[in-house]
Amino acid sequence: MVTSSSKRNKRSNKFKQDIVKIADKTIFINPFLYWKRFDENTNKWLREPGQISAEKIQLNRKRFYPELDWTLLSEEEKMINDGAVEMFLKTLDLVCNFHPNLTSSQMQQIERKMTVAKKKSFEKWVKNTLSKKEKIALNEKRKFQRERFIRTWHEWLSLDTTHHALLPIIMIVFLSAFIGWAAGISKNSCNPYFESSIRNKI
Repeated sequence: MVTSSSKRNKRSNKFKQDIVKIADKTIFINPFLYWKRFDENTNKWLREPGQISAEKIQLNRKRFYPELDWTLLSEEEKMINDGAVEMFLKTLDLVCNFHPNLTSSQMQQIERKMTVAKKKSFEKWVKNTLSKKEKIALNEKRKFQRERFIRTWHEWLSLDTTHHALLPIIMIVFLSAFIGWAAGISKNSCNPYFESSIRNKI
């Protein structure tokens, strides 16, 4: 019972961080809470990084990360934080679309709450998304290399020149095997034990 109650409290606290109440309206600052009202294009737009131009993201870096010196960040950190900036901008667009009557001061209030409450979760979501994309790209690359290797061998084996080159090789391998087998038989036939075994059987 205690565990169940604590789980409910955690979910409740988490949900409280995902909403802002303004003028008796409940505003979601977690963009995925709007998903029931998404069409397929909006869902794709939200979930796939790179839907907002790099120039616009760079212009809004200081807006959502005033504390950061971007020149000191690694490329991976820049990608994650830029992805989080994109999520902030997308979320604000969704809030504006679903709540068009909000004033500019109300939007500023929402933005402040969102910047504090959603920064870490946006960064985590972007990091996981980029990791999945990287794995998919790596798998696609390996698949392409495997298919190209098989196709190259298939094309090489289908050439007439290959057939002419392989025939002598096959003959040499066959003759080598035959000679080895014959030599083995000959060696056994010269073996005194082999001969005595034959005499005993007779």
